[in-house]
Amino acid sequence: MINEKNQKEVFLSLVIPCYNEGKILKKSFDEIIKIFKTIKYKWEIIFVDDKSKDDTLKIINEILSKNPNIKLIKHKKNEGRGKSVKDGISISEGKIIGYIDIDLEVHARYIPAALSEILDGADVVIGNRFYKVNILNFHRFILSRGYNFLVRKILGLPYRDTEAGFKFFKKDKIREIIQRTSNPGWFWDTEIMTYIYQNNLKVVEIPVLFIKKPEKKSTVNVIKDSFLYFINLIKFKKNLRNVENTY
Repeated sequence: MINEKNQKEVFLSLVIPCYNEGKILKKSFDEIIKIFKTIKYKWEIIFVDDKSKDDTLKIINEILSKNPNIKLIKHKKNEGRGKSVKDGISISEGKIIGYIDIDLEVHARYIPAALSEILDGADVVIGNRFYKVNILNFHRFILSRGYNFLVRKILGLPYRDTEAGFKFFKKDKIREIIQRTSNPGWFWDTEIMTYIYQNNLKVVEIPVLFIKKPEKKSTVNVIKDSFLYFINLIKFKKNLRNVENTY
């Protein structure tokens, strides 16, 4: 159990992007709160509703009415997961900022371990997903491993898993880096990790188990998404070279 002497300032900010998460939101929030009760830090949770079409916003508002340390950002239009995370970070008060996916396919139980690594000197902690491979997540496993291979080859990043929705940062280390990111979608994770690597921040990867939720329908199209990710990587690499050539 971790203890924090100064409870006046927010120590941990957790950003949770949401889009049509009504079926799992309340249950997942309860799981997160169970973990937070074991962490003796002053914390806040920032929900970012990305113009959900279901009852996600209603449920978040119910949570807000019962929890004073919860914040909400409401997008007027669907912006994307990357923009949602970036907007949440922009209003965070914590010395440590993190984000997770509300489906908890990577569970919140790994948050204390991430905090411990930062307290031990890491600037950034990211999850390295391990899969219980089955028919439900085999396509995600293939896409994840293939994409990480391309990231290492094309961008030269040493990390084993840049895309996991489980990342924690020292705020003072990434405040300016965050402003460089521009992709509103899932590619935002690749952007932020590239800039973190370029700035020589100390990154620690911790093993996290990925468990596919059977009630959540996957939107991943292996062939289509693999092609789009590859195109994004090539464009991003080209832009990096153009920036480097200006110096």
